[in-house]
Amino acid sequence: MNRTFDRWASIVFVLVGIFFIVASKSLSTTAYGSGVGPDVFPFGLGILLVLLSIRLFYETFRYQANEQEKVTLDWKRFLIVIVAVLFYASSLEWLGYILSTFIFLVITFQTMERGKWISTILVSGFFSGGVYYLYVNVLKGVLPSFPLF
Repeated sequence: MNRTFDRWASIVFVLVGIFFIVASKSLSTTAYGSGVGPDVFPFGLGILLVLLSIRLFYETFRYQANEQEKVTLDWKRFLIVIVAVLFYASSLEWLGYILSTFIFLVITFQTMERGKWISTILVSGFFSGGVYYLYVNVLKGVLPSFPLF
């Protein structure tokens, strides 16, 4: 934990969150065939980002002054997650939300912590299926469901 970095990061994230809130107001409020418009999630995520950033800024005042450890960066894991994010973004429409989200979560969970395949598969499956069900059936939104091939 670096106090200076966390303070500046929290300020930047507050600005990004405010940008999301303001920019979401320029999106249409509803999409054809959907009860949830494209403005809902960016607005909600902007509010969440602002609140969490304020919390981070507050927490920086509680850091211990003598906690200066040398942190080594794990570039291999970072690059694996970046490639997984790029794959996820590019395959979302082609593979569908459920399958691409499931693959993305399995890759990232296994990157962060090797092993525990059963819990990884169960959490990934329940999350991707559960979010799809909630968004499409409960909120009446539209997501690409299954592969187009």
